[in-house]
Amino acid sequence: MEGLKLHDAAATGDRDAMEDFLKSEKIDINLKDEEYHNYTALHWACSKGYSECVRLLLEFGAKGTSRSDQDWTPAHCAAETGRTPALRALYSAGVSVQKKDKYGDTPRRIATIYGHVDCVKFLIQAGAEIAAKRQQGESDSGDSSDDETNAEKSEP
Repeated sequence: MEGLKLHDAAATGDRDAMEDFLKSEKIDINLKDEEYHNYTALHWACSKGYSECVRLLLEFGAKGTSRSDQDWTPAHCAAETGRTPALRALYSAGVSVQKKDKYGDTPRRIATIYGHVDCVKFLIQAGAEIAAKRQQGESDSGDSSDDETNAEKSEP
């Protein structure tokens, strides 16, 4: 499908093609693939672990907390496949890595289920930083509908 060429480039890690599409064409960067779980290009880049593609999509305005048909964010996709660099890229850009899906599972829970220890360690550290910032009175600029958000641009 013509509208999903950005998804294809994200899923294969073709950063140059992505950049060309984003600069030269009018593309809906948050378009959902209705034939595959309503994934956006960012879901694909995170799932495949292409952190440079993740950064590029976020720079061009991709919604970091876009939801799939199972309510998964791109962070859930990265956690499922053990892509710690993609999680770091999301977190560094101020995207929440703590959102819950429709079953109440966070990316950390998903990483735990699939045995991705490095992801779990990173997500625990990211969660601890968020809690510490809240105790210091810093406010989140993330989605206030979720109790666990991350709006800071620091990296654990």
